[in-house]
Amino acid sequence: MDQFAPDEKYSPYRFFSADKWSQFRADTPLTLSGEEIDRLRSLNDPVDIEEVKRIYLSMSRLLSMHVEASQWLFNQRRDFLNVEDVHKTPFIIGVAGSVAVGKSTTARVLKELLARWPSSPKVDLVTTDGFLLPNEVLRERNMMDRKGFPDSYDVGALLRFLSAIKSGNVNVPAPVYSHLTYDVVPGEYVTIDRPDILIFEGINVLQPGKLPPDGKFVPFLSDFFDFAIYIDADEELVHQWYITRFMRLRETAFRNPKSFFHRYSQLSADSARAIAEGLWENINLKNLRENILPTRPRADLILRKGEDHLVKEVALRKL
Repeated sequence: MDQFAPDEKYSPYRFFSADKWSQFRADTPLTLSGEEIDRLRSLNDPVDIEEVKRIYLSMSRLLSMHVEASQWLFNQRRDFLNVEDVHKTPFIIGVAGSVAVGKSTTARVLKELLARWPSSPKVDLVTTDGFLLPNEVLRERNMMDRKGFPDSYDVGALLRFLSAIKSGNVNVPAPVYSHLTYDVVPGEYVTIDRPDILIFEGINVLQPGKLPPDGKFVPFLSDFFDFAIYIDADEELVHQWYITRFMRLRETAFRNPKSFFHRYSQLSADSARAIAEGLWENINLKNLRENILPTRPRADLILRKGEDHLVKEVALRKL
């Protein structure tokens, strides 16, 4: 049984073509300009204003309904408990998917769209990169070739952060990651101060942990999510996008002498491509198959991309 086949009668999802999905936008206004979208999208990501109209405005409308329903339920529970001195905790949206599939663009575009709702909610975005173990620690543990795998993160710090956010704490620090140095920035944090909505983006945010044999409570990251999105594409497409992005970075960011990958900019194109293929085969593909793709069924919304890197199908979990 393939629960991701649109004609599968027992699938927990409803499937829509991109064109059909775009019709659910209704009267949701476009609040982003083409220039803003250009600024928000990642390297090698073709998302433009038409894709925002086609896919993201319907997503914005759907998420608005979920946030409003969450607020309604909060008010009902407050009345039920007959308490007044409580505050609604942030609505957390998880965004997962492979490297090079477009998670960062999706997260940034969503952040801007949600923040421009008529209610003007406060929307923050945090990525899991800052919660990776420092390179020094990974080297000590001989784990540099497992960077991005679940065991390369400070899981305790991740859980403490999300626990603090869901507890409604003020000024919660989130560590900062530098893609230039390919490492956590020592002592640098961004402060998350009780947003209405938090978008939490990372390749393994839907990853469940190991259950303890003694039955003690161990939370997963996704336990803190109110809604989860998975960005999906065929394995070979992600492979192509990863290699293309690596080769473009070789001509741009890698040329910075401070870049962790600067040495790759000094290689011939053929040698650099061979390095990229090795990184894909030995690290990223392995992580995708073992850890990332298996979390796809845990998402509420799946955006499936086609060869042009644009969404061609949407799967929405049934209620």
